[in-house]
Amino acid sequence: MADKLLISLVFSGLSAVCSAQVDDDTIRALENRQADNRTVIGGGHSLLAAGADAIRFGKYDDGIQLTLLGLDRASLPDSIRAAGLSNLCAAHAGKNEPDLAIRYCNDSLELNEHNWQAWSNRSYAYWLKGMYAEATLDLEAAMAINSDARQLFEIRGMLNEAGLRPRVSMEDHQ
Repeated sequence: MADKLLISLVFSGLSAVCSAQVDDDTIRALENRQADNRTVIGGGHSLLAAGADAIRFGKYDDGIQLTLLGLDRASLPDSIRAAGLSNLCAAHAGKNEPDLAIRYCNDSLELNEHNWQAWSNRSYAYWLKGMYAEATLDLEAAMAINSDARQLFEIRGMLNEAGLRPRVSMEDHQ
């Protein structure tokens, strides 16, 4: 169930085909691309939208690269920067790099503590580390902001399942 968990992302949008190394021409094309009705953050943030798409499709390294470029190249409002950082958290959690994920979620939450996706992503990263108490606290924070998000119920199920794992004691008989 964990590997099928859809890590929450803020952006929807551009369908970008990513390669292992994004070249300068691709970056320029993405920066100059017109926003369409699926792009939440609109024109000027095409790298962030393309990064979100890459992450959503499991191309984590491409998504990380595009998102970092988008965060570096644009002067962004805190809410958009927080969303990009939350997406970096999601990508690193997807790559099973929970320590990096947690760091990006912390940065996101410093900018916007009402970003339920960052709380959700950090909860998942804590779950990956077996830090179930921390994961539960973050999950509760996310649910207080958006109690209807499907992925929050998936994380709750994962946490409940972790709590039900049998704990056995073995004796050494001689």
